[in-house]
Amino acid sequence: MATVDPKDGAPESEDSGLAFTLRYAVPGLVGATVLAIGALGVGWLPLNGLADVPLIHTMKYTGLGTFVSRASVILGGALLLQAWLVVGGDVLAGHIRDARRLWGVLALWIMPLLLAPPLFSRDGYSYYAQGKLLLNGIDPYTSGVASIPGWSADGVDPMWQDTPTPYGPVFLALERGVAALVGNNPFLAVIAFRLLAVVGIALLAYFVPRLAFHHGIDGAKALWLGVMNPLVLMNFVSGVHNDALMVGLLVAGFCLAVEKRHISGTLLIVAASMIKPIALLALPFAGLIWAGTRADLRHRILAWAKAAAITVAAYVAVSAIVGVNAGWIRALTTPGEVRTWLSPSTALGMLSGNVMSAFGLGDHVDLLVMTSRGLSMCAAVAAIGWLILRPQGRSPVRGAMLAFVAVVALGPVVQPWYLLWALPLAAASGLQPRRLRWVLLIVAGFTLYGLCETSATADNLLDLSDGLAMIAAVAAVVIAISVSPRERALVLGTQVGHGLIPDDAPSQARRDQMKVKARESR
Repeated sequence: MATVDPKDGAPESEDSGLAFTLRYAVPGLVGATVLAIGALGVGWLPLNGLADVPLIHTMKYTGLGTFVSRASVILGGALLLQAWLVVGGDVLAGHIRDARRLWGVLALWIMPLLLAPPLFSRDGYSYYAQGKLLLNGIDPYTSGVASIPGWSADGVDPMWQDTPTPYGPVFLALERGVAALVGNNPFLAVIAFRLLAVVGIALLAYFVPRLAFHHGIDGAKALWLGVMNPLVLMNFVSGVHNDALMVGLLVAGFCLAVEKRHISGTLLIVAASMIKPIALLALPFAGLIWAGTRADLRHRILAWAKAAAITVAAYVAVSAIVGVNAGWIRALTTPGEVRTWLSPSTALGMLSGNVMSAFGLGDHVDLLVMTSRGLSMCAAVAAIGWLILRPQGRSPVRGAMLAFVAVVALGPVVQPWYLLWALPLAAASGLQPRRLRWVLLIVAGFTLYGLCETSATADNLLDLSDGLAMIAAVAAVVIAISVSPRERALVLGTQVGHGLIPDDAPSQARRDQMKVKARESR
């Protein structure tokens, strides 16, 4: 089994530990701290308890406090983006080649957010309320959190009060355990779920460089792009999304699979799907790894059958232990109840409907959105089928990444953290310079969107009632990416070096070994 050599002989920065920390860790630490200060005023809190603390009350309910809080979130987010770009400039230039040195940087960036109120999402409170449902013997696959008294005071978004949970049995067990552990303390529950998210990030920090090694990609570059980006800090840490644990298990599973530990790798991917079932999308690609890069269709089908058998057995066993059924299948449409302009198919349907209404042709928004979404999902299914059945010329990990991209780009709902389903896999499997430039622009754009769309500014990106805060967010992000020629060149793609591709013959050989080969004709 191959192991990762964190220092592959390339020139390493000669900075001492203190100089390295001051240059790379402190700017992001400051940004995260400022972001956490802002969360005291505009972060999500339950309706009882912490909101009555004098400092939080001042930050939350006075004009000056609200202004300082909003400004802090915008400034903190911009500083995190800039700190990430500073690290990226030196990583891409080859000055930092040891991924382990970046672990400490990432840890320092995370620390200020650990105890702060959540920003960018209040899903953590929904997790807690769903755990209370289970403690009260109520099936969360058929009932919403409104079935328990006090759900609103617990901080749950009213949008989800009557919707069933779309999560898998492992996460339901975690929800129940957290709810039992913290009692009637929803904020403490959010901290517990955040720690679970940090476990997912730790898995990513360890396994992304390791998986990148097998693809001939520098581990530090992969870690920087796939794990240290501001979307991880904003959505996984501050926003407390369980996607962090799902993606961490998913990447770990792929890493074990490419190291020939197929059963363990498959089980980890199945465990990821028991957090969020979307991870099941990765199983056919894990099956391709199991079959081998030169396998014919018969051997691939055999590998898929073995992966499917493991999946079914694991689901039956875990569901029996947790005491739930397969209701998550019916609840998979729950996220689709949201309409966001970020989804191309949903945006097209809403825009077409609004245009028809403006010309007096009737209100057909719902029909057009449903039609647009349906056609787009058909395209996504076709794309995924092609990636599975025609895998030649790319690694299965890259195929899985492209499948997640198809689901997100063509799906009915797009959220900023959905990008993180694919980004760690993209970083580990490699990116050409041109594609890396687009990824950097997308990360910067979603960072800006997060600052504009959340409690930090306005409830909707297209809501101009909070225009001043939106202008401030745009200005802060623009300044962050253009304050120096190096950051500006990095985002504009003129200083991305060779991107994330092999930089020597042994690395290229490892990359080629990962690609599925076309069968030789006889």
